[in-house]
Amino acid sequence: MPSTNLISALTRLFPAQRLLQQSAQLAPYESDALTAFHARPAAVVLVETQQEVIETVKLCHQYNVPFVARGSGTSLSGGSLPIKEGIMIALNRLNRILRLDPAERIAVVEPGVVNLDVSRAAAPYDLYYAPDPSSQLICTIGGNVAFNSGGAHCLKYGMTANHVLGMKVVLPDGEVVQLGGESLEQVGPDLAGFFVGSEGLFGVALEITLRLLPKPAMYRTVLAAYRSLEAAGEAVSQVVAAGLLTGAMEIMDNLAIQAAEAAVGAGYPKDAAGLLIVELEGEPVQVEAEFAHLLQVIEITNPYEVRVAQDEADRMRIWKGRKSAFSAVGRLSPDYIVQDGVVPRSKLGQALAKINQLSATYGIRVANVFHAGDGNLHPLILYNGREAGALERAEALAGEIIHMCIDLGGSITGEHGVGMEKLQYMASMFNATDLQTMTNLRRAIDPLELANRGKKLPDGEAPALHLHGPHPLEKLGLISRE
Repeated sequence: MPSTNLISALTRLFPAQRLLQQSAQLAPYESDALTAFHARPAAVVLVETQQEVIETVKLCHQYNVPFVARGSGTSLSGGSLPIKEGIMIALNRLNRILRLDPAERIAVVEPGVVNLDVSRAAAPYDLYYAPDPSSQLICTIGGNVAFNSGGAHCLKYGMTANHVLGMKVVLPDGEVVQLGGESLEQVGPDLAGFFVGSEGLFGVALEITLRLLPKPAMYRTVLAAYRSLEAAGEAVSQVVAAGLLTGAMEIMDNLAIQAAEAAVGAGYPKDAAGLLIVELEGEPVQVEAEFAHLLQVIEITNPYEVRVAQDEADRMRIWKGRKSAFSAVGRLSPDYIVQDGVVPRSKLGQALAKINQLSATYGIRVANVFHAGDGNLHPLILYNGREAGALERAEALAGEIIHMCIDLGGSITGEHGVGMEKLQYMASMFNATDLQTMTNLRRAIDPLELANRGKKLPDGEAPALHLHGPHPLEKLGLISRE
């Protein structure tokens, strides 16, 4: 339990309506988008100023109480899961775009600013913010920074780390520091890049300086439908081998297609086993030349149908279907696990065949939606949580997919982060020296391990954990499994 002194101090700092302590008030914060686990914080503070964040962090440090910063709670890895009896700092009201400089092509924003709102603010200047996670209608820049989010267009433009120039940060002891700046060319170590993707272990970003890009003058968006998912995966390798740097390359399987069609009516071929979405963007002369080449490459991959978006409305329908896929799968199953692994592009077909095999072996449906251009798989494992043992079987299948990614030379996560979901796989991905180095870096910045305690880094020497055993945070009584 946090000390009564801490709660008393928070009571003096926040009015009653912004210091949540009652069970009904805390219930919405007990879980993030990984709903299989939940924990109840001692209190949630609804901050409205940067100074309130700083003072809260200082008080947590003073009384040795862990804290978690949370934006919209869209983390799919449990990254913003509360710490039992800790303090949650809710950042949604810290949502101001402090400065937008079209000449310098930068935007300075607070962490609660919604991703898409940056592009909306920049649109009058023909600029936009490139990282576009599927949840960009609701996810916040602070969460994007914590997990180094990507999106459909990360193949060409990179991840969040490639678009953050600087940050004002409060460290876990309450010290405020400036990392990076406003220039693309900086001297010294990339401290802003060091912070991005740290999943909240190094403190809380208060201001983030983002790089804006000119809007592409032209788009060409192509749908190619295949009789097998493996064929769609192999087509990705063919496009990359042809030397085409596409803006985006996405794949959806038939389950995902059916869900998206039911949800938003994107006009996808409903009988396709695999659907490839490829988008080119840039200057008209370049795009038209690449478009002609792309159609030639796609033709030799033997799709049974090819469609080209005829106008902007048609293009937006295509992307609405893809970006709605995660939520739309809820129409097919009451519960599902969104997995996030990476394989080399050259092994996409092999990975998809293995996932299909595992799905059949376990008797569990898997809907596949992923960023094919960089090999980032998002298998959605469908189960009914009301059936005894269903969650455990779904997690076992998810674990096999993660180990497959490692065995194929990939990674346990592409953009969703480790959070608390993938702690048990860290020792399979990294050796003891790697893990100890990461832990040493974390403790150098946060010796008390107050910031987002229990996430990303396993404790001690990180022994391999039995897949079906209790989660390490369950053993500590810090979370519960529904």
